[in-house]
Amino acid sequence: MIERHFILDGIDPVGFYGAGNIHLQMLKKLHPKLRIVARDNIIKALGDDDELERFGRVIDLLKEYCNKYNSLNEEAIIDAVNGKRGDKGSDSNVIVYNINGRPIYPRTENQCRLVEEYKKNDMVFAVGPAGTGKTYMAIALAVKALKNREIRKIILSRPAVEAGEKLGFLPGDMRDKIDPYLQPLYDALEDMIPLAKLKEHMDSNVIQIAPLAFMRGRTLNDAVVILDEAQNTTPQQIKMFLTRMGNNTKMIITGDLTQIDLPQSNASGLMHAQRVLNGVPGIGFVTLTKKDIVRHKLVTRIVEAYEKHEKQAAERAAEKKNNKND
Repeated sequence: MIERHFILDGIDPVGFYGAGNIHLQMLKKLHPKLRIVARDNIIKALGDDDELERFGRVIDLLKEYCNKYNSLNEEAIIDAVNGKRGDKGSDSNVIVYNINGRPIYPRTENQCRLVEEYKKNDMVFAVGPAGTGKTYMAIALAVKALKNREIRKIILSRPAVEAGEKLGFLPGDMRDKIDPYLQPLYDALEDMIPLAKLKEHMDSNVIQIAPLAFMRGRTLNDAVVILDEAQNTTPQQIKMFLTRMGNNTKMIITGDLTQIDLPQSNASGLMHAQRVLNGVPGIGFVTLTKKDIVRHKLVTRIVEAYEKHEKQAAERAAEKKNNKND
């Protein structure tokens, strides 16, 4: 009798074993000649060499399935025992699957354009109002590239621009002060990567999240690099960021020009970059609109209300200026 250990590296053991260990119990029943015990992320199996070899192949197939779909089910286990790769069916529009195994795919025409521009170009600017899925789609594309081993790391950055609350007044050390600005990035990652694997990636710097100021002096190779909230960069900051690009690297820059939190004396780097880089080969531009909003229907109405208000304010200001000139 031989004992072998099988490690679920980077896979959430709770999801792998199933609720009430239902998946583990199924594996035991399908391998009656083995004595199988699991603890944390290690499965111990005791039996003869041939049975352990077959069991190892089953575990490898199930790990592959979990890595792709972030979930496990009885059908996938039976397929693996029969030596087949489980498959939920091919869908060319699916980017990745979330932690519940649901597909993440572009849901609007402009989101599809964002995916296509990413495929064709090494740098893509995605600009649009809140709720259009700019950041979410960008992170999904980065996670897919990491899963497919097209890159070695994901780097996510945001400018830490104060929007009504001073950094110095927030409690904690610098990490505590910066984290609230980066929370939307954490939220998207947690929706696509199981917590155990996400923690492993972040501890090993495979996934890095950092304020824009920490980018200076770096050369970013073999990565998908995302700059979120780029409307709050200055022209100098965004130039510094864009010139960090290294070999085998793609950059996605997202922002909303209606939510600029910079002082009025500072120009938006995103707006400036759009003008300067328009027409440069290898750089794609996608403009999302309120039609692409995929959040609650009220978000669309809120965006429309603010657009109407700003248009009326601009008309009143122009009328006032004309009357003054007359």
